[in-house]
Amino acid sequence: MPTRRKFLSQISPALLSSVTGLRAQNSRPNILFAIADDRSWPGAFETRNNALQLPAINRVEGQGVRFTQSYCGSPSCTPSRSAVLTGRQMWQVQEGGALYGTLRPEYPVFTHLLEDAGYRVGSTGKVWGPGNWTAAGQTRSASGVEFNTRRLSPPAPGIDDRDYAANFEDFLATRKANQPFFFWYGGAEPHRAYSDGYGRRLGKRLEDVSVPPFLPDTEIVRGDILDYCAEVEWFDTHLGRMLTALERKGELDNTLVVVTSDNGMPFPRAKSNLYDWGVRMPLSIRWGSKISAGRTVDSFVHHTDFAPTFLEAAGLPAPSSISGRSLLPLFQKEDPARDAAFTGIERHTMCRPNGATYPVRAIRTGQYLYLRNFKPDRWPTGGAFISSNRTPHGDVDVGPTANFMTEPANQKSYARQYQLAYDRRPAEELYDLKSDPFQMQNVAANPAHAPAKKQLWTRLQSYLRQTGDPRIEGRDPWKDYVYYQTTGFGASLNRSLPKAEREKARQMPRHKPE
Repeated sequence: MPTRRKFLSQISPALLSSVTGLRAQNSRPNILFAIADDRSWPGAFETRNNALQLPAINRVEGQGVRFTQSYCGSPSCTPSRSAVLTGRQMWQVQEGGALYGTLRPEYPVFTHLLEDAGYRVGSTGKVWGPGNWTAAGQTRSASGVEFNTRRLSPPAPGIDDRDYAANFEDFLATRKANQPFFFWYGGAEPHRAYSDGYGRRLGKRLEDVSVPPFLPDTEIVRGDILDYCAEVEWFDTHLGRMLTALERKGELDNTLVVVTSDNGMPFPRAKSNLYDWGVRMPLSIRWGSKISAGRTVDSFVHHTDFAPTFLEAAGLPAPSSISGRSLLPLFQKEDPARDAAFTGIERHTMCRPNGATYPVRAIRTGQYLYLRNFKPDRWPTGGAFISSNRTPHGDVDVGPTANFMTEPANQKSYARQYQLAYDRRPAEELYDLKSDPFQMQNVAANPAHAPAKKQLWTRLQSYLRQTGDPRIEGRDPWKDYVYYQTTGFGASLNRSLPKAEREKARQMPRHKPE
Protein backbone atom coordinates (compact mmCIF):
# COMPACT_ATOMS: atom_id res chain seq x y z
CA MET A 1 0.00 0.00 0.00
CA PRO A 2 1.60 3.33 -1.01
CA THR A 3 2.46 5.75 1.73
CA ARG A 4 0.75 9.14 1.93
CA ARG A 5 4.09 10.81 1.02
CA LYS A 6 4.47 8.64 -2.08
CA PHE A 7 0.82 9.19 -3.05
CA LEU A 8 1.16 12.96 -2.83
CA SER A 9 4.36 12.84 -4.87
CA GLN A 10 2.40 11.34 -7.74
CA ILE A 11 -0.16 14.17 -7.81
CA SER A 12 0.52 16.95 -10.28
CA PRO A 13 1.56 20.28 -8.71
CA ALA A 14 -1.48 22.01 -10.25
CA LEU A 15 -3.91 19.49 -8.74
CA LEU A 16 -2.18 19.61 -5.36
CA SER A 17 -2.41 23.40 -5.39
CA SER A 18 -6.11 23.15 -6.19
CA VAL A 19 -6.75 20.72 -3.30
CA THR A 20 -4.77 22.89 -0.88
CA GLY A 21 -6.67 25.98 -1.99
CA LEU A 22 -10.03 24.24 -1.52
CA ARG A 23 -9.06 23.22 2.01
CA ALA A 24 -8.07 26.81 2.80
CA GLN A 25 -11.32 28.09 1.33
CA ASN A 26 -13.37 25.64 3.39
CA SER A 27 -11.57 26.71 6.57
CA ARG A 28 -12.48 30.33 6.07
CA PRO A 29 -15.22 31.46 8.45
CA ASN A 30 -18.68 32.56 7.55
CA ILE A 31 -19.54 36.08 8.71
CA LEU A 32 -22.92 37.30 9.96
CA PHE A 33 -22.98 41.06 10.48
CA ALA A 34 -26.07 42.22 12.36
CA ILE A 35 -26.44 46.00 12.56
CA ALA A 36 -29.41 47.75 14.15
CA ASP A 37 -30.60 51.19 13.05
CA ASP A 38 -30.37 53.87 15.79
CA ARG A 39 -29.56 51.89 18.94
CA SER A 40 -27.30 53.40 21.60
CA TRP A 41 -24.81 51.49 23.73
CA PRO A 42 -26.53 49.25 26.29
CA GLY A 43 -25.03 51.01 29.30
CA ALA A 44 -27.04 54.13 28.46
CA PHE A 45 -30.01 52.99 30.52
CA GLU A 46 -30.98 49.55 29.29
CA THR A 47 -28.91 47.66 31.84
CA ARG A 48 -30.53 49.51 34.72
CA ASN A 49 -34.11 48.55 33.95
CA ASN A 50 -36.24 45.53 33.23
CA ALA A 51 -37.78 46.96 30.07
CA LEU A 52 -35.50 45.19 27.61
CA GLN A 53 -35.21 41.45 27.01
CA LEU A 54 -32.52 40.43 24.48
CA PRO A 55 -31.96 36.66 24.60
CA ALA A 56 -30.14 36.45 21.25
CA ILE A 57 -27.70 39.28 21.96
CA ASN A 58 -27.18 37.92 25.47
CA ARG A 59 -26.36 34.56 23.90
CA VAL A 60 -23.75 36.11 21.61
CA GLU A 61 -22.20 37.90 24.60
CA GLY A 62 -22.35 34.86 26.87
CA GLN A 63 -20.72 32.62 24.27
CA GLY A 64 -18.37 35.30 22.99
CA VAL A 65 -17.12 38.75 23.91
CA ARG A 66 -18.74 42.06 24.82
CA PHE A 67 -17.00 45.33 24.00
CA THR A 68 -17.67 48.20 26.41
CA GLN A 69 -15.96 50.99 24.45
CA SER A 70 -17.12 50.70 20.84
CA TYR A 71 -17.75 53.82 18.72
CA CYS A 72 -19.26 54.47 15.32
CA GLY A 73 -17.75 56.74 12.69
CA SER A 74 -20.53 59.31 12.86
CA PRO A 75 -23.95 59.61 14.57
CA SER A 76 -25.76 59.62 11.21
CA CYS A 77 -26.76 56.67 9.02
CA THR A 78 -24.88 57.24 5.76
CA PRO A 79 -21.47 58.35 7.09
CA SER A 80 -21.57 55.67 9.76
CA ARG A 81 -22.23 52.93 7.22
CA SER A 82 -19.61 54.36 4.88
CA ALA A 83 -17.05 54.00 7.69
CA VAL A 84 -18.11 50.39 8.28
CA LEU A 85 -17.80 49.40 4.62
CA THR A 86 -14.55 51.20 3.83
CA GLY A 87 -12.67 51.13 7.14
CA ARG A 88 -12.16 54.88 6.73
CA GLN A 89 -13.29 57.83 8.85
CA MET A 90 -16.27 59.87 7.65
CA TRP A 91 -13.97 62.76 6.65
CA GLN A 92 -11.95 60.38 4.46
CA VAL A 93 -14.76 59.35 2.09
CA GLN A 94 -15.85 62.72 0.67
CA GLU A 95 -19.60 62.59 -0.21
CA GLY A 96 -19.89 59.33 1.72
CA GLY A 97 -19.42 61.33 4.91
CA ALA A 98 -22.82 63.04 4.70
CA LEU A 99 -26.41 61.85 4.88
CA TYR A 100 -27.96 61.33 1.43
CA GLY A 101 -24.52 61.42 -0.16
CA THR A 102 -22.80 58.90 -2.40
CA LEU A 103 -19.68 56.73 -2.13
CA ARG A 104 -16.94 56.82 -4.73
CA PRO A 105 -15.52 53.56 -6.12
CA GLU A 106 -12.01 54.74 -5.26
CA TYR A 107 -12.70 53.70 -1.67
CA PRO A 108 -12.77 49.87 -1.69
CA VAL A 109 -15.50 48.27 0.42
CA PHE A 110 -14.76 45.01 2.20
CA THR A 111 -17.89 43.31 0.83
CA HIS A 112 -16.50 43.59 -2.70
CA LEU A 113 -13.11 42.26 -1.58
CA LEU A 114 -14.74 39.26 0.10
CA GLU A 115 -16.87 38.59 -2.95
CA ASP A 116 -13.83 38.74 -5.22
CA ALA A 117 -12.16 36.16 -2.98
CA GLY A 118 -14.98 33.66 -3.40
CA TYR A 119 -17.34 34.56 -0.58
CA ARG A 120 -21.07 34.40 -1.19
CA VAL A 121 -22.22 37.90 -0.19
CA GLY A 122 -25.82 38.86 0.54
CA SER A 123 -28.00 41.10 2.66
CA THR A 124 -31.44 41.81 4.00
CA GLY A 125 -32.81 45.11 5.22
CA LYS A 126 -30.84 48.34 5.30
CA VAL A 127 -27.23 48.27 4.14
CA TRP A 128 -25.64 51.54 2.96
CA GLY A 129 -27.67 54.75 2.84
CA PRO A 130 -29.74 56.72 2.60
CA GLY A 131 -28.18 58.19 -0.53
CA ASN A 132 -27.44 57.56 -4.19
CA TRP A 133 -25.09 54.56 -4.34
CA THR A 134 -24.45 54.78 -8.08
CA ALA A 135 -24.12 58.57 -8.51
CA ALA A 136 -20.32 58.50 -8.35
CA GLY A 137 -19.89 55.44 -10.54
CA GLN A 138 -20.52 52.40 -8.33
CA THR A 139 -21.57 49.43 -10.48
CA ARG A 140 -21.87 46.76 -7.76
CA SER A 141 -24.26 46.72 -4.84
CA ALA A 142 -22.93 47.55 -1.40
CA SER A 143 -23.38 44.00 -0.14
CA GLY A 144 -23.98 41.41 -2.78
CA VAL A 145 -27.41 39.98 -3.57
CA GLU A 146 -30.38 41.46 -1.72
CA PHE A 147 -32.83 39.07 -0.06
CA ASN A 148 -35.94 41.06 0.82
CA THR A 149 -38.83 39.20 -0.79
CA ARG A 150 -40.00 37.33 2.30
CA ARG A 151 -42.53 39.45 4.20
CA LEU A 152 -44.64 39.19 7.33
CA SER A 153 -47.34 41.08 9.18
CA PRO A 154 -45.43 43.37 11.56
CA PRO A 155 -46.63 43.40 15.17
CA ALA A 156 -47.05 47.18 15.16
CA PRO A 157 -47.05 50.11 12.71
CA GLY A 158 -43.54 51.47 12.23
CA ILE A 159 -41.89 48.04 12.28
CA ASP A 160 -40.54 46.89 8.92
CA ASP A 161 -42.49 44.08 7.24
CA ARG A 162 -39.43 42.25 5.93
CA ASP A 163 -38.95 38.81 7.43
CA TYR A 164 -35.21 39.24 7.96
CA ALA A 165 -34.63 35.75 9.31
CA ALA A 166 -36.57 34.01 6.52
CA ASN A 167 -34.63 36.06 3.97
CA PHE A 168 -31.40 34.90 5.63
CA GLU A 169 -32.48 31.27 5.24
CA ASP A 170 -33.25 31.91 1.57
CA PHE A 171 -29.73 33.29 1.21
CA LEU A 172 -28.19 30.21 2.85
CA ALA A 173 -30.02 28.01 0.35
CA THR A 174 -28.31 29.76 -2.58
CA ARG A 175 -24.74 28.94 -1.60
CA LYS A 176 -22.54 26.48 -3.40
CA ALA A 177 -21.25 23.55 -1.35
CA ASN A 178 -18.51 24.58 1.10
CA GLN A 179 -18.70 28.22 0.02
CA PRO A 180 -18.05 30.69 2.87
CA PHE A 181 -20.49 33.55 3.18
CA PHE A 182 -20.81 37.09 4.38
CA PHE A 183 -24.34 38.23 5.23
CA TRP A 184 -25.42 41.74 6.26
CA TYR A 185 -28.51 41.78 8.47
CA GLY A 186 -29.52 45.43 8.50
CA GLY A 187 -32.54 45.81 10.77
CA ALA A 188 -34.64 48.94 10.25
CA GLU A 189 -35.31 48.96 13.98
CA PRO A 190 -35.30 50.88 16.30
CA HIS A 191 -35.38 53.77 13.78
CA ARG A 192 -38.47 55.95 14.13
CA ALA A 193 -41.39 56.21 13.67
CA TYR A 194 -42.74 54.13 16.58
CA SER A 195 -46.26 52.96 17.30
CA ASP A 196 -47.19 55.06 20.32
CA GLY A 197 -47.83 52.78 23.30
CA TYR A 198 -46.52 49.62 21.64
CA GLY A 199 -44.12 48.91 24.49
CA ARG A 200 -46.89 49.09 27.08
CA ARG A 201 -49.14 46.89 24.93
CA LEU A 202 -46.41 44.25 25.21
CA GLY A 203 -46.68 44.47 28.99
CA LYS A 204 -43.73 46.75 29.61
CA ARG A 205 -44.05 49.09 32.56
CA LEU A 206 -43.25 52.78 32.78
CA GLU A 207 -41.69 52.29 36.22
CA ASP A 208 -39.10 49.92 34.76
CA VAL A 209 -37.50 52.67 32.66
CA SER A 210 -34.43 54.56 33.87
CA VAL A 211 -34.48 57.91 32.04
CA PRO A 212 -31.10 59.54 31.27
CA PRO A 213 -31.01 62.86 33.17
CA PHE A 214 -30.51 64.90 30.00
CA LEU A 215 -34.11 64.00 29.10
CA PRO A 216 -37.23 64.97 31.07
CA ASP A 217 -38.38 62.18 33.37
CA THR A 218 -42.04 62.16 32.38
CA GLU A 219 -44.62 59.56 31.43
CA ILE A 220 -44.38 60.63 27.78
CA VAL A 221 -40.61 60.15 27.66
CA ARG A 222 -40.78 56.86 29.55
CA GLY A 223 -43.39 55.57 27.13
CA ASP A 224 -41.27 56.67 24.17
CA ILE A 225 -38.30 54.75 25.57
CA LEU A 226 -40.47 51.66 26.05
CA ASP A 227 -41.48 51.83 22.38
CA TYR A 228 -37.79 52.12 21.47
CA CYS A 229 -37.01 49.07 23.62
CA ALA A 230 -39.78 47.08 21.93
CA GLU A 231 -38.22 47.70 18.52
CA VAL A 232 -34.75 46.69 19.78
CA GLU A 233 -36.34 43.43 20.90
CA TRP A 234 -37.77 42.90 17.41
CA PHE A 235 -34.25 43.20 16.00
CA ASP A 236 -33.09 40.66 18.59
CA THR A 237 -35.88 38.22 17.70
CA HIS A 238 -34.70 37.94 14.11
CA LEU A 239 -31.09 37.59 15.21
CA GLY A 240 -32.15 34.67 17.41
CA ARG A 241 -33.84 32.95 14.47
CA MET A 242 -30.69 33.42 12.39
CA LEU A 243 -28.51 31.85 15.08
CA THR A 244 -30.91 28.90 15.25
CA ALA A 245 -30.77 28.48 11.47
CA LEU A 246 -26.97 28.35 11.58
CA GLU A 247 -27.06 25.91 14.47
CA ARG A 248 -29.39 23.57 12.56
CA LYS A 249 -26.90 23.53 9.69
CA GLY A 250 -23.98 22.89 12.02
CA GLU A 251 -22.32 26.15 10.94
CA LEU A 252 -22.76 28.39 13.96
CA ASP A 253 -19.33 27.77 15.46
CA ASN A 254 -17.60 28.50 12.14
CA THR A 255 -19.47 31.78 11.80
CA LEU A 256 -18.06 35.07 13.02
CA VAL A 257 -21.17 36.77 14.42
CA VAL A 258 -20.92 40.53 14.97
CA VAL A 259 -23.82 42.50 16.51
CA THR A 260 -23.82 46.29 16.67
CA SER A 261 -25.70 49.44 15.57
CA ASP A 262 -24.99 52.25 13.12
CA ASN A 263 -25.54 55.23 15.44
CA GLY A 264 -27.37 56.29 18.56
CA MET A 265 -30.99 56.36 19.67
CA PRO A 266 -33.34 58.85 17.93
CA PHE A 267 -33.79 61.13 20.93
CA PRO A 268 -32.62 64.69 21.67
CA ARG A 269 -28.87 64.97 22.48
CA ALA A 270 -28.33 61.43 21.17
CA LYS A 271 -28.52 60.72 17.44
CA SER A 272 -26.67 63.36 15.34
CA ASN A 273 -24.54 64.27 18.39
CA LEU A 274 -21.04 63.17 19.43
CA TYR A 275 -21.97 62.47 23.04
CA ASP A 276 -22.01 58.81 24.06
CA TRP A 277 -25.71 58.41 23.27
CA GLY A 278 -24.98 59.33 19.66
CA VAL A 279 -21.74 57.46 18.95
CA ARG A 280 -21.08 54.85 21.64
CA MET A 281 -22.32 51.55 20.27
CA PRO A 282 -23.25 48.09 21.49
CA LEU A 283 -20.86 45.47 20.19
CA SER A 284 -20.96 41.72 20.80
CA ILE A 285 -18.96 39.10 18.88
CA ARG A 286 -19.17 35.30 18.85
CA TRP A 287 -16.86 32.94 16.96
CA GLY A 288 -17.02 29.43 18.40
CA SER A 289 -13.79 28.27 19.99
CA LYS A 290 -11.87 31.25 18.56
CA ILE A 291 -13.19 33.40 21.44
CA SER A 292 -13.27 32.47 25.13
CA ALA A 293 -16.88 32.62 26.27
CA GLY A 294 -18.10 35.45 28.48
CA ARG A 295 -15.16 37.83 27.99
CA THR A 296 -15.46 41.60 28.34
CA VAL A 297 -13.09 43.90 26.45
CA ASP A 298 -12.57 47.48 27.62
CA SER A 299 -10.09 48.52 24.90
CA PHE A 300 -11.41 51.26 22.60
CA VAL A 301 -12.61 50.05 19.22
CA HIS A 302 -14.23 51.75 16.24
CA HIS A 303 -16.53 50.90 13.34
CA THR A 304 -13.60 51.41 10.96
CA ASP A 305 -12.14 48.26 12.57
CA PHE A 306 -14.78 45.98 11.05
CA ALA A 307 -13.38 45.98 7.51
CA PRO A 308 -9.84 44.87 8.47
CA THR A 309 -11.30 42.37 10.96
CA PHE A 310 -13.45 40.63 8.36
CA LEU A 311 -10.68 40.65 5.79
CA GLU A 312 -8.11 39.20 8.18
CA ALA A 313 -10.55 36.51 9.32
CA ALA A 314 -10.97 35.57 5.64
CA GLY A 315 -7.21 35.49 5.11
CA LEU A 316 -7.18 38.62 2.97
CA PRO A 317 -5.00 41.75 3.20
CA ALA A 318 -6.69 45.03 4.09
CA PRO A 319 -6.17 48.11 1.88
CA SER A 320 -3.22 50.08 3.22
CA SER A 321 -5.17 53.34 3.19
CA ILE A 322 -7.80 52.40 5.78
CA SER A 323 -7.89 53.88 9.28
CA GLY A 324 -9.17 50.86 11.19
CA ARG A 325 -7.28 47.98 12.77
CA SER A 326 -8.32 44.35 13.05
CA LEU A 327 -10.13 43.32 16.21
CA LEU A 328 -8.81 39.74 16.08
CA PRO A 329 -5.98 40.33 18.59
CA LEU A 330 -8.54 41.62 21.10
CA PHE A 331 -10.28 38.26 21.06
CA GLN A 332 -7.37 37.00 23.16
CA LYS A 333 -6.22 39.99 25.24
CA GLU A 334 -6.67 43.70 25.83
CA ASP A 335 -4.60 46.32 24.02
CA PRO A 336 -3.54 49.21 26.31
CA ALA A 337 -2.63 51.27 23.22
CA ARG A 338 -6.30 51.36 22.26
CA ASP A 339 -7.10 54.13 24.71
CA ALA A 340 -9.21 56.56 22.65
CA ALA A 341 -11.78 56.85 19.87
CA PHE A 342 -12.24 59.64 17.32
CA THR A 343 -15.60 60.61 15.86
CA GLY A 344 -17.05 63.38 13.72
CA ILE A 345 -20.06 64.83 11.98
CA GLU A 346 -20.62 67.42 9.27
CA ARG A 347 -24.13 67.46 7.88
CA HIS A 348 -26.97 65.25 9.03
CA THR A 349 -30.19 66.60 7.51
CA MET A 350 -30.46 69.64 5.25
CA CYS A 351 -31.94 71.75 8.04
CA ARG A 352 -29.84 74.93 7.85
CA PRO A 353 -29.95 77.76 5.31
CA ASN A 354 -28.03 77.06 2.10
CA GLY A 355 -27.09 73.55 3.18
CA ALA A 356 -24.81 74.74 5.97
CA THR A 357 -23.15 72.04 8.04
CA TYR A 358 -22.63 71.69 11.79
CA PRO A 359 -19.03 70.45 11.94
CA VAL A 360 -17.80 68.76 15.12
CA ARG A 361 -14.91 66.42 15.89
CA ALA A 362 -14.37 64.58 19.16
CA ILE A 363 -11.91 62.44 21.07
CA ARG A 364 -13.20 60.07 23.75
CA THR A 365 -10.86 58.54 26.34
CA GLY A 366 -11.51 56.63 29.52
CA GLN A 367 -11.80 59.80 31.59
CA TYR A 368 -12.74 62.58 29.18
CA LEU A 369 -14.85 63.50 26.20
CA TYR A 370 -13.54 66.53 24.29
CA LEU A 371 -15.51 68.10 21.43
CA ARG A 372 -14.39 70.81 19.03
CA ASN A 373 -17.30 72.72 17.48
CA PHE A 374 -15.88 74.46 14.42
CA LYS A 375 -18.97 76.67 13.89
CA PRO A 376 -20.33 77.51 17.36
CA ASP A 377 -22.44 80.32 15.90
CA ARG A 378 -24.65 77.72 14.21
CA TRP A 379 -27.44 75.72 15.82
CA PRO A 380 -26.60 72.06 16.57
CA THR A 381 -30.16 71.02 15.73
CA GLY A 382 -30.74 73.42 12.84
CA GLY A 383 -32.44 75.95 15.08
CA ALA A 384 -35.70 77.61 14.15
CA PHE A 385 -34.97 77.62 10.41
CA ILE A 386 -37.94 76.28 8.44
CA SER A 387 -37.36 75.19 4.84
CA SER A 388 -40.26 74.65 2.45
CA ASN A 389 -40.99 71.22 3.89
CA ARG A 390 -39.17 71.16 7.19
CA THR A 391 -39.94 71.67 10.86
CA PRO A 392 -37.62 73.60 13.23
CA HIS A 393 -34.72 71.73 14.86
CA GLY A 394 -34.53 69.35 11.92
CA ASP A 395 -31.58 67.32 13.22
CA VAL A 396 -33.75 65.93 16.04
CA ASP A 397 -36.01 63.07 14.95
CA VAL A 398 -39.69 63.86 15.33
CA GLY A 399 -41.34 61.84 18.10
CA PRO A 400 -43.11 62.14 21.45
CA THR A 401 -39.97 63.14 23.37
CA ALA A 402 -38.94 65.87 20.91
CA ASN A 403 -42.51 67.13 20.63
CA PHE A 404 -42.79 67.32 24.42
CA MET A 405 -39.49 69.13 24.89
CA THR A 406 -40.20 71.80 22.29
CA GLU A 407 -43.58 72.80 23.74
CA PRO A 408 -43.09 76.37 25.09
CA ALA A 409 -44.31 75.50 28.58
CA ASN A 410 -42.03 72.46 28.78
CA GLN A 411 -39.05 74.45 27.56
CA LYS A 412 -39.43 76.42 30.80
CA SER A 413 -40.29 73.50 33.07
CA TYR A 414 -37.33 71.48 31.81
CA ALA A 415 -35.03 74.37 30.96
CA ARG A 416 -31.82 72.48 31.68
CA GLN A 417 -32.70 69.52 29.47
CA TYR A 418 -33.93 71.82 26.71
CA GLN A 419 -30.76 73.90 26.81
CA LEU A 420 -28.53 70.82 26.59
CA ALA A 421 -30.40 69.43 23.60
CA TYR A 422 -31.34 72.50 21.58
CA ASP A 423 -29.24 75.57 22.42
CA ARG A 424 -26.04 76.73 20.75
CA ARG A 425 -22.82 75.25 22.10
CA PRO A 426 -19.36 76.75 22.67
CA ALA A 427 -16.34 76.03 20.52
CA GLU A 428 -14.94 73.65 23.12
CA GLU A 429 -16.72 71.11 25.28
CA LEU A 430 -15.00 68.95 27.87
CA TYR A 431 -16.66 66.40 30.13
CA ASP A 432 -15.01 64.64 33.07
CA LEU A 433 -16.67 61.24 32.86
CA LYS A 434 -15.64 60.11 36.31
CA SER A 435 -17.78 62.79 37.94
CA ASP A 436 -20.18 63.39 35.05
CA PRO A 437 -20.98 60.12 33.22
CA PHE A 438 -24.01 61.66 31.48
CA GLN A 439 -21.87 64.43 29.97
CA MET A 440 -23.95 67.37 31.16
CA GLN A 441 -21.40 69.65 32.88
CA ASN A 442 -19.02 71.30 30.43
CA VAL A 443 -15.72 71.94 32.27
CA ALA A 444 -13.81 73.33 29.29
CA ALA A 445 -13.48 76.71 31.02
CA ASN A 446 -12.45 75.21 34.38
CA PRO A 447 -8.72 75.91 35.06
CA ALA A 448 -8.42 72.61 36.91
CA HIS A 449 -9.03 70.77 33.62
CA ALA A 450 -6.91 73.06 31.41
CA PRO A 451 -3.99 70.61 31.07
CA ALA A 452 -6.31 67.80 30.02
CA LYS A 453 -8.13 70.04 27.55
CA LYS A 454 -4.88 71.15 25.94
CA GLN A 455 -3.57 67.60 25.68
CA LEU A 456 -6.81 66.29 24.16
CA TRP A 457 -7.08 69.09 21.60
CA THR A 458 -3.45 68.56 20.60
CA ARG A 459 -4.02 64.84 20.19
CA LEU A 460 -7.24 65.38 18.25
CA GLN A 461 -5.59 67.86 15.88
CA SER A 462 -2.70 65.47 15.29
CA TYR A 463 -5.06 62.62 14.41
CA LEU A 464 -7.16 64.77 12.08
CA ARG A 465 -4.07 65.95 10.20
CA GLN A 466 -2.70 62.41 10.06
CA THR A 467 -5.95 61.16 8.54
CA GLY A 468 -6.34 64.08 6.11
CA ASP A 469 -9.42 65.80 7.51
CA PRO A 470 -10.25 68.82 5.27
CA ARG A 471 -11.87 70.56 8.24
CA ILE A 472 -8.64 70.83 10.21
CA GLU A 473 -7.12 72.43 7.11
CA GLY A 474 -9.84 75.08 7.07
CA ARG A 475 -11.77 73.59 4.13
CA ASP A 476 -15.47 72.71 3.95
CA PRO A 477 -16.27 70.54 0.92
CA TRP A 478 -19.41 69.15 2.59
CA LYS A 479 -21.49 72.28 2.01
CA ASP A 480 -21.31 71.68 -1.74
CA TYR A 481 -22.10 67.96 -1.77
CA VAL A 482 -25.37 67.01 -3.44
CA TYR A 483 -28.14 65.92 -1.09
CA TYR A 484 -29.57 63.01 -3.05
CA GLN A 485 -33.00 62.76 -1.47
CA THR A 486 -35.63 62.38 -4.19
CA THR A 487 -38.87 62.40 -2.20
CA GLY A 488 -40.07 64.14 0.93
CA PHE A 489 -37.82 66.44 2.92
CA GLY A 490 -34.67 67.52 1.14
CA ALA A 491 -35.85 66.81 -2.40
CA SER A 492 -36.43 70.51 -3.05
CA LEU A 493 -32.73 71.08 -2.30
CA ASN A 494 -31.43 68.19 -4.41
CA ARG A 495 -29.68 69.92 -7.28
CA SER A 496 -29.39 66.64 -9.18
CA LEU A 497 -33.17 66.66 -9.72
CA PRO A 498 -34.85 68.53 -12.59
CA LYS A 499 -36.12 71.97 -11.62
CA ALA A 500 -39.75 70.93 -12.03
CA GLU A 501 -39.33 68.06 -9.56
CA ARG A 502 -37.62 70.32 -7.05
CA GLU A 503 -40.43 72.83 -7.33
CA LYS A 504 -42.99 70.07 -6.81
CA ALA A 505 -41.13 68.95 -3.68
CA ARG A 506 -41.37 72.46 -2.28
CA GLN A 507 -45.15 72.11 -2.26
CA MET A 508 -45.14 68.83 -0.37
CA PRO A 509 -46.19 68.56 3.29
CA ARG A 510 -43.41 68.57 5.83
CA HIS A 511 -41.91 65.21 6.66
CA LYS A 512 -40.07 63.79 9.60
CA PRO A 513 -36.26 63.54 9.31
CA GLU A 514 -34.48 60.41 8.18
